[in-house]
Amino acid sequence: MAGHSKWANIQHRKGRQDKARAKLFSRLSKEIMVAVKMGGPDPDMNPRLRLAVQNAKGQSMPKDNIERAINKAAGGDAEEYFEIRYEGFGPAGIGLIVEASTDNKNRAASDIRAAFSKNGGNMGETGSVSFMFDQLGEIRFPASVADEEAIFEAAIEAGAEDVVQEDLVDDDGEPAPEHVIYCAREDLAEVSSALQEKFGEAKSANIIWKPQNLIEVTGDKVATVMKLMEALEDLDDVSTVFANFDISDEDMAALD
Repeated sequence: MAGHSKWANIQHRKGRQDKARAKLFSRLSKEIMVAVKMGGPDPDMNPRLRLAVQNAKGQSMPKDNIERAINKAAGGDAEEYFEIRYEGFGPAGIGLIVEASTDNKNRAASDIRAAFSKNGGNMGETGSVSFMFDQLGEIRFPASVADEEAIFEAAIEAGAEDVVQEDLVDDDGEPAPEHVIYCAREDLAEVSSALQEKFGEAKSANIIWKPQNLIEVTGDKVATVMKLMEALEDLDDVSTVFANFDISDEDMAALD
């Protein structure tokens, strides 16, 4: 397993799930407020807000939190957030794309640069890493909603490009496999809506950066990669980190 999926799969081992959930709710609230600012507070008329609300519900974010974020942005009380992408390199030459949503560009850039430099990495110029990734729409459903054949047929009919299954685990370390549907980024809202009608709320629906190829990381560099990922994801301004590393389960287990 690779990159962001690998990172999501090992968070429970680090005892980080509670902190990760608090950060997730903060990120989801930001995304809702940004969407409202850009397209208004009505999800039926604002596709980006519709996806943001769908993601929040898929992550069990309380309804009151969702409504509070919408009302705050609609009332003009929300901070103005800027969405910025940073690119950089980590141990073993891995590439990382860091997406941030911030009300202070200088603070975000400084904090992200420091996280790279203190953990065996360095910032790159815009475009220095992103050419190694494809930007796609990604929709996730729990594997329990349907079998692989049913999901595949429905996804392709809806306009998706590919469907895979990932063997993830939940916060307690129990198996929690997911169907992952990929589509063109511009088709995300349409494909997501079609699948939602058939299978209910998705766990998430996002624009992602999917690596074209993976870089194997072994030995001492495994721990350094994990420290860099933790340092970046712990930053308040950081929304998501995408990476193209591949680490064996054996090397990951050795960190416990």
